[in-house]
Amino acid sequence: MQDYDIVILGGSAAGITAAITARRFYPDKKVLIVRKENNVLIPCGIPYIYGTVSSPDKNLIPDAILEKNNIGLLIDEATKIDRNGKIVSTGNGETIKYKKLVIATGSIPSIPPIKGADKENVFSVKKDDQYLASLLKEVDRSKDMVIIGGGFIGMEFADECKKNRDINISIVEMLPHCLMLVFDEEFCEQGEALIKERGVNLITSERVEEITGDTKVEGIKLASGKTVKADLVLFGIGAKPDIDIARDAGIEINDKGAIKVDRYMKTNDENIFACGDCCEKFSFFDKKLVNLMLASIATYEARIAGANLFDTNRSNEGAVGTYSTVIGDTTLARSGMSVSGAADNGYDIIVGQAEGPNCHPGCMPGGNNLKVSLIFEKGTGVIIGGQLIGAKSGGELINLISGCIYKKMTANDIATFQMGTHPALTASPIAYQLSNAAEMAVKEMR
Repeated sequence: MQDYDIVILGGSAAGITAAITARRFYPDKKVLIVRKENNVLIPCGIPYIYGTVSSPDKNLIPDAILEKNNIGLLIDEATKIDRNGKIVSTGNGETIKYKKLVIATGSIPSIPPIKGADKENVFSVKKDDQYLASLLKEVDRSKDMVIIGGGFIGMEFADECKKNRDINISIVEMLPHCLMLVFDEEFCEQGEALIKERGVNLITSERVEEITGDTKVEGIKLASGKTVKADLVLFGIGAKPDIDIARDAGIEINDKGAIKVDRYMKTNDENIFACGDCCEKFSFFDKKLVNLMLASIATYEARIAGANLFDTNRSNEGAVGTYSTVIGDTTLARSGMSVSGAADNGYDIIVGQAEGPNCHPGCMPGGNNLKVSLIFEKGTGVIIGGQLIGAKSGGELINLISGCIYKKMTANDIATFQMGTHPALTASPIAYQLSNAAEMAVKEMR
């Protein structure tokens, strides 16, 4: 039997971050990661295997990061947790004793009960490099691909699969717009226009009723009765928590099928913590449970869990929710609430917008337009959300907006914060989008 102070189940974003954090806070403890995968994929990089990156083996998190931080690694599947004995058992017959355990088993793809979903050439987005390599071979052979789901996964896959291929791609989305679970209509429409420019066919306000064909997919049938030809179907509709080992051990699971945790990422067992996609999330704004699965949230929770294993050092303030994607060379990003989300939650809001080049003058190499929209609560002036579209530099600017939300900055705070600018790197200090969007909101409040 192996004996460790800290054992972490799962070796992706949450597991690795929890292990490194534990090493930093408890340098004398023995730390072990147990994972079933030989190789760990960069989760958010999976769509780019099919275009920009070109291969699963170029989208991996290197194990050298574990060696560098003196973290042990066992490649085996954890199958059972004995809470009384504080023992983890594995599929290969290993037993590992722990003092503190972190469950970071992540998520698995959601597959709806659609007739024909079990046919050959129907895929989901599994975090398995061999599986994704087989999908890559089929994408390369495909002439007519259908992606079910018009969220980030669906849009990114469509954009990447179109690169350097003569392939027809259709996205089928139940909602009136793609990306509608994240962005307000204005931004959704611009995102849809961008993907259409790439030659992707969008079918919105439609539901897939059946995947047709004999043993292999030949098409899809929509609820409206329409059919779409397909030799490859990809489900990109999200994921659900992977909680089997926790549930079997008597760890409490919430109504949404996620591991219940407190503010310190502790489960109902004082020696077992959880973080990442497998555990429940609550909103930063109203503290209600939310279904958010983002690597940024997973690592946030992991830094809390890893720090609290033997002493309370950090607490979870809730998920702000910061998203970003890129279609072609255009960034779409959001942090916090959208306008529609704020309305649904009863907020009285003010919106400030500003746009302009991301460098100055705009003719500098790499210059591109960037539009920023900030959402403030009218009474307090506190920022509760932001969205942007345009230059790739927006991918970092949305993180700054997230920080403003987390620290509950006001419109005046943001309008007068001192930024650093450079002609080749940022917008002009006169036309800095973040400050000017806040100024527009201040004007409306007055």
